[in-house]
Amino acid sequence: MDNARLDLNKTALLLVDLQNDNVHPEGAFASFGAADHAVEQGLIPHVQQLLEWARKQSMPIIHNRIVFYPGGNFGGTNAPIFRMIGPESLKLGSWGADALEGLEALDNEPVLIRNRMSSFNGTGLDMLLRNTGVSTVVVAGVWTNMAVEHTVRDAADHGYRTILVTDATSSINADWHTAALTYALTNIAELQSTDEVTAAAS
Repeated sequence: MDNARLDLNKTALLLVDLQNDNVHPEGAFASFGAADHAVEQGLIPHVQQLLEWARKQSMPIIHNRIVFYPGGNFGGTNAPIFRMIGPESLKLGSWGADALEGLEALDNEPVLIRNRMSSFNGTGLDMLLRNTGVSTVVVAGVWTNMAVEHTVRDAADHGYRTILVTDATSSINADWHTAALTYALTNIAELQSTDEVTAAAS
């Protein structure tokens, strides 16, 4: 793990899929274990800590959300993960697709929507980051071994230094979360805790 200091003038915070259906105890995927694991991780307070830190630094903050577009099978059935989404879960415009309470975007924080796993796929994320001079992305959100992992891999492939905040991410359960951090992403991203990231300075 590379704990080189961050250049805060070239760093952005990217938040992935922090939506009611994905995390809330009354959300569509609570029965899968997602809500419980988020609590185990301290997901919401850790993301709130990241947001407070990033806003204090006037850092670019980009919120990214996955949705089901009503009116057709626009998500496709080519992979099991896409068959899990919709027709009511994460439906565009619904409570389930909305941001978790306390993690809503401010007016100056872009909210990008998509219906693929990676936050880069089908959005203008790469352009927004490059236009603001960003070379490092700090990534938090859900689920660690799905949308977060896809996003982190794409960030690295796009040339960004990528930091995955290990306690500001969660999954269906601890095993899936740990597998992503311990095996899949060890050579892709730097793994840091919320306290480690927020202690960084230029």
